[in-house]
Amino acid sequence: MDLNAIETTLVTFAVDKGFDILGAILILGVGAYAARWVGQKMDRWMEKQNMELPVRTLLVRMTKLAIFALAAIMALEEFGIKTTSLVAGIGVAGVGIGLALQGVLGNIFAGFTIIFTKPFRVGEYIEILGVGGQVTNIELTKTKLLHADRSIVSIPNHKILGEILHNYGSTRQIIMEVGVAYQTDLPVAIATVRAILASNPRVLKDPTPNVGITALGNSSITISIQPWVKVPDYGAVQLELYEAIVAKFRANNIDIPFPQREVRLLNKPPAA
Repeated sequence: MDLNAIETTLVTFAVDKGFDILGAILILGVGAYAARWVGQKMDRWMEKQNMELPVRTLLVRMTKLAIFALAAIMALEEFGIKTTSLVAGIGVAGVGIGLALQGVLGNIFAGFTIIFTKPFRVGEYIEILGVGGQVTNIELTKTKLLHADRSIVSIPNHKILGEILHNYGSTRQIIMEVGVAYQTDLPVAIATVRAILASNPRVLKDPTPNVGITALGNSSITISIQPWVKVPDYGAVQLELYEAIVAKFRANNIDIPFPQREVRLLNKPPAA
């Protein structure tokens, strides 16, 4: 085929289908703009209704996809393609794909269940399947947790359903212990601990921290310290409180004893 024939073919195609192509491109452009505009309006409205972020994201994506899919079908009709048979073919293919992706579909179903039943929310601290962390994202197939060491834990959603879930919410209780000598003035020691808790801005005032004696050991009296803090402050507060307790106890001459043993020799051998 020579260049003239190719040029003639292209010109003929452009004349016959040019307006159809322009119309299809215009329809796709309008569909993309309409999908984005409607998605933004929906997201703002749902945000005002205090709807959960995962639910908002899911509904916005589904709406945008539906609008763009409708625009794509209209664009195909511009070329004379029978969309009825195309939709039927997509349906048949979807059944086969669904059978091949049962695990993924199970995660998606579990994701919908988690999003709408809300056993936990983004920002809360949970423990499940032997791991714990702050929920950072709830997706359709997996849930992401931020571990205490700043690593990310991804849990497939189908693993979460049916498991025992410990949800701490947005606050956690710290349980600390410190031992004092038996001769210590206990009211002074407990008052010192309470003053340390009151002076730390990370420690929540409500609920009131628990401070009291929990054990009488061989060489010390154990004082338990149980304040509540926000989830992000959990690790830092323990370091700050232990440091402050050591400093204040030393300043107030409150002894933190260490285990000691008294050894007695029986049947001491005679001196040489």
